[in-house]
Amino acid sequence: MDTENGVQSKKLSGASYHIRTFHVSMNLLSHILVGIIVGINLIFVFRLPTPLSATPQHIVLCVLGFQLLMAEAILSLSPYNTWSLHLKLVDKRRAHTVLQIVGSVLAIVGSFIKIMDKHNNPNAVNWDTLHGIFGLIALVFTVASLINGVTSLYAHELRRYLPSKLSKITHICFGIVVFVAANISLCYGFEKNMFRNWISTTNNGPVVNTLITFTALLTGIVVVAPLITFFQKFKTN
Repeated sequence: MDTENGVQSKKLSGASYHIRTFHVSMNLLSHILVGIIVGINLIFVFRLPTPLSATPQHIVLCVLGFQLLMAEAILSLSPYNTWSLHLKLVDKRRAHTVLQIVGSVLAIVGSFIKIMDKHNNPNAVNWDTLHGIFGLIALVFTVASLINGVTSLYAHELRRYLPSKLSKITHICFGIVVFVAANISLCYGFEKNMFRNWISTTNNGPVVNTLITFTALLTGIVVVAPLITFFQKFKTN
């Protein structure tokens, strides 16, 4: 019996090892994808003469806010995240909060810069493209998530007025919507002529499609853990 239990324990240990290795690998891949996506956008912008106009400012602030800081805010809570692995849970939550707040502020400012730019242009229309529509969804839920994040952070103190479970579930849900909508908006941004023409004057389709694929892959890797947590909290009483 002891031998059988030892063999079974080794099998479980081996399975756990492979699962952990997979999660760590996915975490590493997500950071690589963030670097590629954010890096290419920044290179695209900073080749332009300074001072930057409204559209480049919009790109820089929104990409840093959504694709960099918000991605890292979500990943910071993962038990497999490299840079936050050694942190205590309370410090992970603090890092998550700081990253979310700074990322949200950058994204909101970047969005309003473009909104005001279009508002001041009599020939322009706000949210007349899929890029703009998904950007608006991301903006609205960013504000909601930022407010909800405060209630989630102080869920214990506010439990008399707001159930902590409801606060946490809605915070997770809002965060997922923000990240997905922002990345869909970015993918439609890659389709714009100004970006396609910069990538290459000829045969630019594969490069743009690769960036869209990378963005979709990043989205899937980042939101899978919050989705699992969302359904677990939703099922539990």
